Amino acid sequence: MKSGTLLLILLIIACLSISKAQGQQTNLFTIELQNQPFTRLASEIEQKSDYKFFFNPASVDSLLVTVSAVNQSAEEILSEVFKNTEYRYALDANQYIYITIQDIILTELPSDFYDRTGISSDTLPRQTDDKRFEDAEKIKVEKLISIGVRGTSSKPTASVAGYIRNRKTGEPVIGASVLIENPLTGVATDPNGYYSITLTRGTHALQIRSMGMKNTERNILLHSDGKLNIELEEDVLPLKEVIVESERDERVLGLQMGLERIDIKTMKQIPVAMGEADILKAVLTLPGVQSVGEATVGFNVRGGATDQNLILFNDATIYNPSHLFGFFSSFNADLLKNVELYKSGVPAEYGGRISSVLDVTTREGNKRKWGGSGGISPITGRFALEGPIMKDKSSFLIGGRSTYSDWILKQSSYDRVKNSEAAFYDLNLNISHEINSKNNIYLSGYTSKDRFKLEGDTAYSYSNQALSAKWRHIFNNKFFGVLTGNYSGYDYTISSDKNPVNAFDLTYSIQQLQAKADFTYFLNSKHTLTFGASSINYQLSPGTLTPVGTESLVIPDVLQNEQAFESAAYLGDNFEVNSRLSLYGGLRYSFFRNYGPRDVLIYQVGSVLDVTTIIDTVTYSADQTVSTSGGPEVRLSARYSLLKNTSIKVSYNRMRQYVQMLSNTTAIAPTDIWKLSDPYIKPLLGDQFSVGYYKIPERSQSRYR
Repeated sequence: MKSGTLLLILLIIACLSISKAQGQQTNLFTIELQNQPFTRLASEIEQKSDYKFFFNPASVDSLLVTVSAVNQSAEEILSEVFKNTEYRYALDANQYIYITIQDIILTELPSDFYDRTGISSDTLPRQTDDKRFEDAEKIKVEKLISIGVRGTSSKPTASVAGYIRNRKTGEPVIGASVLIENPLTGVATDPNGYYSITLTRGTHALQIRSMGMKNTERNILLHSDGKLNIELEEDVLPLKEVIVESERDERVLGLQMGLERIDIKTMKQIPVAMGEADILKAVLTLPGVQSVGEATVGFNVRGGATDQNLILFNDATIYNPSHLFGFFSSFNADLLKNVELYKSGVPAEYGGRISSVLDVTTREGNKRKWGGSGGISPITGRFALEGPIMKDKSSFLIGGRSTYSDWILKQSSYDRVKNSEAAFYDLNLNISHEINSKNNIYLSGYTSKDRFKLEGDTAYSYSNQALSAKWRHIFNNKFFGVLTGNYSGYDYTISSDKNPVNAFDLTYSIQQLQAKADFTYFLNSKHTLTFGASSINYQLSPGTLTPVGTESLVIPDVLQNEQAFESAAYLGDNFEVNSRLSLYGGLRYSFFRNYGPRDVLIYQVGSVLDVTTIIDTVTYSADQTVSTSGGPEVRLSARYSLLKNTSIKVSYNRMRQYVQMLSNTTAIAPTDIWKLSDPYIKPLLGDQFSVGYYKIPERSQSRYR
């Protein structure tokens, strides 16, 4: 009996062992897959076991796997499949398998969880009063974003790059700072909202700050080079003084000297004539900038003439930025995104003028929803419309202004005013499109027209045209380039037909085609290289005088056309030596070539250039060189911090200007003539030295500097 009982027990144990061995064996898989969807692997494992997979189908729809497993466990297979990828898996006691991207799932609480919270696990099932948790330690859990691929880099550092955009509109945020506090390392976004920061591999807390946007933070785990796009929410600041303090911080701690950025929202609050916000009127309020006279848009920067200011609108040159006798500028404030005025410390990528650079850019348009704005003033009306073409991919922005001043003049009881005319309009169109994460294209167009006539006599009309196409390509996290092609045109017509005997038309035009390539290479967060090249072709028609009507006695006259090439190449190096000293060195070499067809007069040596001293004429055929000029343009800047709130800056610029304005007024007028350098009119050469002492009062220092 005893032996029978013992035998029965042994049989039961053997059966249980066999069952257990079979159960274990069912968890070993032999699977052969070649470049198959991940869902195929999950299906085979589920069919051969009690495992159940849980995942978002959209997150694995592009995941293809290759598996050659013989008697391997699910953990071994998944570990091999997900090796060097951003995918993670977790398996719980119920044989549930969870698949995620980057996030790590805990299938059970840590063994010391209740010890860390000070709560006994024995009391939890019976505890229903939330007051029991009030004295427990509060554990803050922040989402950790994994950047790069684990185990693929042996370098001690890696770079994080991406775009910072406005969450509401999808447009890039310019000048946003991305930094870590220990050690203090930071970068700022470029005009396209792009940033690149190099950090040691591991965990970091990225702090993102920008004027008018809410501060935010991203906790990252940096494995290797990777991307991180960030969206910021708009913030309504209760005190305008906060904005001023932020600007002071940048002026003291930044390397750039003589740069003025105009906040568009602040600009619209500046009182102006006729109720129309005007960017050039706002420029006149900046230090070092003076007006050339009342009711004009011309300005002088540190003693320079009006034609010595390079005015760029979406990278295209604007030759006459005025409307309606100079009461208005050519820029619609509702469309503007960024305005920068370089008075000194001009980077090497800019050239062509010796006094200053005013760089104006418009918004790209809302990529997420439709919107519009408009308004009227006593003599003008304006509108703007924007919206997505493809949501989060492409957008458009269109805007225009016009005046009804003609109608107002007609209401006057004075014949002199009633018979006068004054009107203008301008139109803008911008289109942007994100081809993929590495390629973006931008198109911008602008046209304007002015006409005015006083008391029915001479009529004046002039127009500006600008067209720009830009392609931005990101080679890698540290290197990107921008290829740009643009067209600029300016022309005017002066006509009179009041007296048929003297009736005439006088026309003038200047056109330029430009192609340029700009590249930026981030060596690290403290060292950035910029380099590129550009070429401009000028086509200038100095003047054509023609009679109007059969009774006109005006003799036709046509001045010979002028044409030239202006080319340049540059290299800039921005280097932060340490927390106190930052340096910028730039070298730009420009070359100007005036070419035919052209007849050049030869005068007596040492005599006045007059028709009476002409001794010969030299004829140059098409494309034959008439004259050349050029040379190096050095750009140097340095910033040394004496204290956290005090710094000294110095800069030196050498710049060359090959196109000049001939005028009988100090302001920009429709009758102005732009003239190319030739054998008798030499290019302008300007040297500028600047020294500045910057200090923030202790009570105004930023709390995070």
